Amino acid sequence: MKVTIFGTGYVGLVTGACLAEVGHEVTCVDVDPRKIARLNDGVIPIYEPGLEPIVRENHAQGRLHFTTDAAEGVAFGELQFIAVGTPPDEDGSADLQYVRAVAATIAEHMDGPKIIIDKSTVPVGTGDQVRQVVADILAKRGVELDFDVVSNPEFLKEGAAVNDFMKPDRIIVGTSDPHSEAVMRELYAPFNRNHDRMVVMDLRSAELTKYAANAMLATKISFMNELANLAERLGADIENVRLGIGSDPRIGYHFIYPGCGYGGSCFPKDVQALVRIAHAVDHEPLLLDAVEAVNRRQKSRLFELLVEHYGGREQLAGKTFALWGLAFKPNTDDMREASSRVLMESLWDAGARVQAFDPEAMEETQRLYGQRDDLSLVGTRDAALKGADALIICTEWKAFRAPDFDLMRESLAEPTIFDGRNLYDPYRLAEEGWTYYGIGRGKSVRRIA
Repeated sequence: MKVTIFGTGYVGLVTGACLAEVGHEVTCVDVDPRKIARLNDGVIPIYEPGLEPIVRENHAQGRLHFTTDAAEGVAFGELQFIAVGTPPDEDGSADLQYVRAVAATIAEHMDGPKIIIDKSTVPVGTGDQVRQVVADILAKRGVELDFDVVSNPEFLKEGAAVNDFMKPDRIIVGTSDPHSEAVMRELYAPFNRNHDRMVVMDLRSAELTKYAANAMLATKISFMNELANLAERLGADIENVRLGIGSDPRIGYHFIYPGCGYGGSCFPKDVQALVRIAHAVDHEPLLLDAVEAVNRRQKSRLFELLVEHYGGREQLAGKTFALWGLAFKPNTDDMREASSRVLMESLWDAGARVQAFDPEAMEETQRLYGQRDDLSLVGTRDAALKGADALIICTEWKAFRAPDFDLMRESLAEPTIFDGRNLYDPYRLAEEGWTYYGIGRGKSVRRIA
């Protein structure tokens, strides 16, 4: 099948590469000529495990094309994917200007039947807006052409996106048109061979499904963070609580790890957008408001522990802290809404310095913050420790899970760890003389130390 994808960001590039990998012919369109030139040279603009070889191989084989020519893209495929960004507007709602712009572009250039597929995460009702944009422009052109608008939300985890696309849990398709459904089934047949993973529903339900999924996962995280803060006050260990409730199959172990808050391009943006969607129809989303509020507070938890340990915010001035982890999660270089940013900015405001290491997000950190006297980006995790007063962990990269604690003790001014991801056994560290602050574990551990 011939497929056109507008947008070569995270979703568009993964979608295009994986569709080409199973044999479809794909043209990816983007307005950024530099990005397109780099993609044509085999340079991938994002870090995503497994993506680079797929892009390079399918581009070399002629199944994956990159262009800035919108007319060429519209002419290429019967299927026209919209995979552009929907950044949060000032009020938290999703900004649909890029989605509408692509819809208009398709309508201006199409000269035959098209299926227009919303892959971007968009508010409920966006498909109807896209349909109206296309219909209005076709009417102005004085032409009658068949088209349909389909919702096909993505469910890709950063760091595992290629595997998620190639082996999906579910394929959500929002359409009431039998022809569109048949075409979508043909498109996804290579990913749907073991058993039928496609769930077909009306367009608006498909749009809401994407927001509902991310909001549910964000709710689980915020719930555990709320419990973790309560556990500290009660002298309980949240890790024991996690094991106790996770053994219930109705709850399970996924997404019940407490930490220093969720970030990334999806959860914060989508929860906020769903709140705005609810307000737009006069519904008070009490639970969603709480999920967002808990997460905002949780991102300050590590800084609160530092202030508590050192006896006041003013005592942080002049100190140097080693920071392991800058990306919002492992296996990505994405720092959007990352907890590390909230922490670093609070430390700098208090007059402290940061020596940071991340396996992939160093370049992104440099781009965001530039050259600063109070920020050093170092080449290894161990180099970040040298001369630092304490270690802080914000991202649970595998490389941080089994460090040399003897070397760490020699490098740090004090054997102190502020662990925002609960990577280590606090009881063992307490016995070895470390001061260890976890999330929902600290006070109970420090009491026995």
